[in-house]
Amino acid sequence: MLELGVNIDHVATLRQARGGAEPGILCAVKECEKAGCDSIVAHLREDRRHINDLDIEAIKSIVATRFNLEMSINEEIVEIARKIRPDQATLVPEKRQELTTEGGLRVNGNEQKIRKVAERLKEKGVRVSLFIDPDEHEVNAVKRTGVKIIEIHTGRYSDAGAERVADMEFQKIKKACDIALDIGLTVNAGHGLNYTNVKRVAGIKGINELNIGHSIISRAIFTGLDRAVREMKALMGHE
Repeated sequence: MLELGVNIDHVATLRQARGGAEPGILCAVKECEKAGCDSIVAHLREDRRHINDLDIEAIKSIVATRFNLEMSINEEIVEIARKIRPDQATLVPEKRQELTTEGGLRVNGNEQKIRKVAERLKEKGVRVSLFIDPDEHEVNAVKRTGVKIIEIHTGRYSDAGAERVADMEFQKIKKACDIALDIGLTVNAGHGLNYTNVKRVAGIKGINELNIGHSIISRAIFTGLDRAVREMKALMGHE
């Protein structure tokens, strides 16, 4: 059955707005897991704009499902991940000036560098995933790194204004998924998915997990986090 990973970065964003302790990251972890999520996702950015080092240590200490740490291949961050040992590390590109991750990791042409980082994480028992654009060349490049899991970037599909553009981007996601499955990769997907566009992606045969954050945390302001997670799971076919 299709799994749901809940990204809790923006709980920390709200906390950082006042610089205090509320809302509590660990409360969010417990609420999401109680509502039936399959993994907790958090991005330790190099600038620590939301999730920080203490957060990921605390999450790892209490998570009952799986902890998926989104991270760049920055040396400092890699060493932190090796120390914390999340269940999974998803390698993503990172720019200081971006509001959120704007695209997939450039794997094609950087296979050797990514392979070395992945091997260092695997040494500590951490599963590795690569966050990539829905592009055939990028999917095939993943195979050359030895990494077995990908997360397909769904941002362009999610942000498409015109139906024609959304259809085109959806087909790219579907094709990338099919290629990945054919070469033996586990396929996850995420970025920008929300309560109005998730059903279509959830219907793609072979996708293992959807990772969703901003829309769930936004909905939680009005419904509470438990209900927001349950509503998303229902849309994904868990009714």
